[in-house]
Amino acid sequence: MPLLLLFNVFSFFTLIIHIFFSLISSHASISSSSSTSLVHNAQFGAMAAMESLIALVNRIQRACTVLGDYGGDSALPTLWEALPSVVVVGGQSSGKSSVLESIVGRDFLPRGSGIVTRRPLVLQLQKVEPGREEYAEFLHLPKKKFTDFSLVRKEIEDETDSLTGRLKQISPVPIHLSIYSPNVVNLTLIDLPGLTKVAVEGQPDSIVQDIETMVRTYIEKPNCIILAITPANQDIATSDAIKLSREVDPTGERTFGVLTKLDLMDKGTNALEVLDGRSYRLQHPWVGVVNRSQADINKNIDMITARRREREFFASSIDYRHLAGTMGSEYLAKLLSKHLESQIKTRMPGIASLINKSIDEIEAELDHLGKPVSIDSGAQLYTILELCRAFDLVFKEHLHGGRPGGDRIYSVFDNQLPHALRRLPFDRYLSLQNVRKVISEADGYQPHLIAPEHGYRRLIEGAVNYFRRPAEASVDAVHFILKELVRRSMAETQELKRFPTLQAEVSRAANEALERFREDSKKTTLRLVDMESSYLTVDFFRKLQQEDEKGGNSPATPSTDRYTEAHFHQIASNISSYIRMVSETLRNTIPKAVVHCQVREAKRSILDYFYVQLGQMEGNQLAALLDEDPDLIERRKQCVKRLELHKSARDEIDSVSWF
Repeated sequence: MPLLLLFNVFSFFTLIIHIFFSLISSHASISSSSSTSLVHNAQFGAMAAMESLIALVNRIQRACTVLGDYGGDSALPTLWEALPSVVVVGGQSSGKSSVLESIVGRDFLPRGSGIVTRRPLVLQLQKVEPGREEYAEFLHLPKKKFTDFSLVRKEIEDETDSLTGRLKQISPVPIHLSIYSPNVVNLTLIDLPGLTKVAVEGQPDSIVQDIETMVRTYIEKPNCIILAITPANQDIATSDAIKLSREVDPTGERTFGVLTKLDLMDKGTNALEVLDGRSYRLQHPWVGVVNRSQADINKNIDMITARRREREFFASSIDYRHLAGTMGSEYLAKLLSKHLESQIKTRMPGIASLINKSIDEIEAELDHLGKPVSIDSGAQLYTILELCRAFDLVFKEHLHGGRPGGDRIYSVFDNQLPHALRRLPFDRYLSLQNVRKVISEADGYQPHLIAPEHGYRRLIEGAVNYFRRPAEASVDAVHFILKELVRRSMAETQELKRFPTLQAEVSRAANEALERFREDSKKTTLRLVDMESSYLTVDFFRKLQQEDEKGGNSPATPSTDRYTEAHFHQIASNISSYIRMVSETLRNTIPKAVVHCQVREAKRSILDYFYVQLGQMEGNQLAALLDEDPDLIERRKQCVKRLELHKSARDEIDSVSWF
């Protein structure tokens, strides 16, 4: 019995231990499975993020082309040049097209002699799931799928000819081609016209320099990855692609070297010095490729077979088999894709910052350019009135002192007018000889009895007439200042610059109003002068007589001194005193009249008559006034397109988790 009990206890503990270890094993298995799943999901997420980054840049590049941003010397902020891209550069017959077709795994590029690529080809490769249909799409034919790649070749030729003609001209406007295939890596390549040294028949002499300038425009931007294609059977020192890339990327930091035609080198020679970086060192490894020969193309050797032969060449070559893992078009595509992904991720924060800055700049310029003109006549009239008010406000600021110029009017009254009054020739006019002459003529056949009143009046009227010229000069001086202020206000009213016709009409109306104000001012100021001679201030002469009597001087008697020299001196002195009084009066009243008739009216109603004319105009006449400068209209259209591009790019970036 005790033995049986002991056995049962032992069995119980054995069962407990078995259950314990089973639980531990199960927990470890679950943890291991979860860890594996997490690692797999993380790797898949990273891969998807990278693919989405390349797809993001592809979408932005397509938007750039649709909205007219090709980089170059654009006067607007450009997004095209900020995007990382792989640009394929090589001389004619360097094997550039064959490299691209090997990367894609399809025959799709035009072939022939001379310059075949005459427009940039933006080739966007997008990997799809295995088993999916392989097809191509052009940006200019968005709803058409090409599954026959010979038709892709023909479409490239036709689209090129549609812009450049058949005369071998080149154009910077790119063609966008997207290829969706399970046999490609996610990659974007830009194929450019091949560098050449001689223009062929039908091409301008400048074609050599034109192509080099186009290539340089692409590869000199810091975000460009240069794929320099060089044939192995050519001296590396004479390579057009290497020569140009060295000029824009002397350190080789952005350049990938590709050596083609390794299978066509002379027997007994190899390209190891180049591939090992001893002949020309780059920051990235050289990659050798073996493309299809012309005979292979003529025999319709497909790309699958060509890729297999390329792998066999490197694997079996005594010279290159130790490099076989880093050679070939398939390796080149993966290398470029990985590097492009890295560059996009590195550059994306800077690109996002550039986009936001450019949006602010373009919106500011659009505010400056103004909104497009409405076709509604009521809205057009409102726009014209607002523009006129803007001019009127600037003009008033000049008069009130907010802007310079109005102070010159005060200078007319404070300097020019007093100076002109002081320079009037009263000394000559009131000379003894002239006073005697005027008095004698006024007396006629019967000399004056007590005082020569007629002579006094004639002398005063003649003297007052001298004030007419300074009065008119003050009117004209203020008129020319106001005209200058109109001209300056017109130039400073930025809103009016959009509409040259309206600007000219407003300027004409303002100047016509100033002419009317001048005529009114001139009449008023001359009337002031005439008033001084029309009615003399009698009290002035009475006071003079009283002052003479107080001083002990008796009035002149006709029998003793009416024609003596002293008598004429006294008359001249009396009239001179009176004219000084008149001068002081006019010095104060002429500015009042000028300001009232010219400055005040200009402030109040310089465009009033023009407003009346506007109210009588038909819709077509209003539209004619708002006829904008064609260059400005075009500039606004470009700004709107470029703003749309940058906002679209900002939305695209915001939709991708790239950090």
